[in-house]
Amino acid sequence: MTEDLDALAVQLDREHVFHSWSAQAHLNLPVIAGGSGTVVWDHAGNRMLDFSSQMVNINIGHQHPAVIAGIQAQAAELATIGPPTSNLARGRAAQRILSKAPEGFRKVFFTNGGADAIENAIRMARLHTGRDTVLSTYRSYHGNTGAAIVATGDWRRMPNQYARGHVHFFGPYLYRSEFWAATPEEESERALHHLERVIQAEGPGTIAALLLESVPGTAGILLPPPGYLAGVRALADKYGIVLILDEVMAGFGRTGYWFAFQGYDVVPDLITFAKGVNSGYVPVGGVIISADIAATFDERVFPGGLTYSGHPLAAASIVASIDAMTDEGIVENAARVGAEAIGPGLRELAEKHPLIGEVRGEGVFWAMELVADRDTREPVGADVIARLKRDLISRGLLPFTAENRIHVVPPCVVTDAEVAQAMAIYDEALTAVESGVR
Repeated sequence: MTEDLDALAVQLDREHVFHSWSAQAHLNLPVIAGGSGTVVWDHAGNRMLDFSSQMVNINIGHQHPAVIAGIQAQAAELATIGPPTSNLARGRAAQRILSKAPEGFRKVFFTNGGADAIENAIRMARLHTGRDTVLSTYRSYHGNTGAAIVATGDWRRMPNQYARGHVHFFGPYLYRSEFWAATPEEESERALHHLERVIQAEGPGTIAALLLESVPGTAGILLPPPGYLAGVRALADKYGIVLILDEVMAGFGRTGYWFAFQGYDVVPDLITFAKGVNSGYVPVGGVIISADIAATFDERVFPGGLTYSGHPLAAASIVASIDAMTDEGIVENAARVGAEAIGPGLRELAEKHPLIGEVRGEGVFWAMELVADRDTREPVGADVIARLKRDLISRGLLPFTAENRIHVVPPCVVTDAEVAQAMAIYDEALTAVESGVR
């Protein structure tokens, strides 16, 4: 009977569900019926370690009882209410979020997810400055709505060029440096020089915002080199530009900090969030607004809003999630397990497997970049990644893959024993695929 449910799930999915970022005809997706912590399973009870955190958002783990209870209690009290009301759950959610942000942030604007958080942060920056242009990096992903997808730097923006006023530049990426850099310090200095020249060439008086992922995620988990984010902050100040840091993927524990930028000596003007704030239990996102920008709209109407802004079920899930993460030391666990288990484990794999060109990351936010040749750094092809993904799933690990990389991104509650189990599976799968490559 349980096998029948798995088959039915696949049948209904293939017949009726249209999937994102996919050609539809040949999808072969795993069935997920349930989960707990770092583990998911199908209807037949086959279990997998979830080292994708789904879309890198299940920071608190699957089915955390405190978050489920918070949603249930709110549903019993008031399931929904519109934005033009005062609601205790909404106010508490904003209060909890601001308690984790740096000093100087005043308010939270709630959205339905990360993409519309980006849209509204851009809108705020443009209205605050009276300027139009938004600068963002080529190696970035900011969401799949009008301005967010055009701010995105990768191929996905190309069929979606509907928004105005976007210019891209190269951010730091020492392993594949655009700046002929040999050290992190050189990469930082030269990337900042490049950015300032782009600002000057575009005209500083036209630029509303610099939009960056604090740590670019889907683009490769690209840790900023020393001084880079502080240097971007200095350029924003020099030219009167709003600095928006996108914490949608990197925030709320993923890097071992509440916000990833807290590890890099920088404070932005606007912070976008989603995903990790409640691990996606209910769709939600938002913009954390500095006092200066919030004051712009004290006597001026903000021309934006959403029917489900500050939805009470989402708000209750935020309160429960932040409280549980605080009480249980979940962010601290992410920092520790990254330093003591994931990082050392991946470096051991890199010493053993010639397919691994580089490993990089922090907290529970890591990537293995796979190459056909370590000397030339030629990326492996999509066929190698596809084989590796199939092999990992068959061995009981649900991976996150992007281009020529395997992203190692378990929930923040992952244990050392689960990391050790995952490293053994990565080792076996890499060995199998390498034998086929040769």
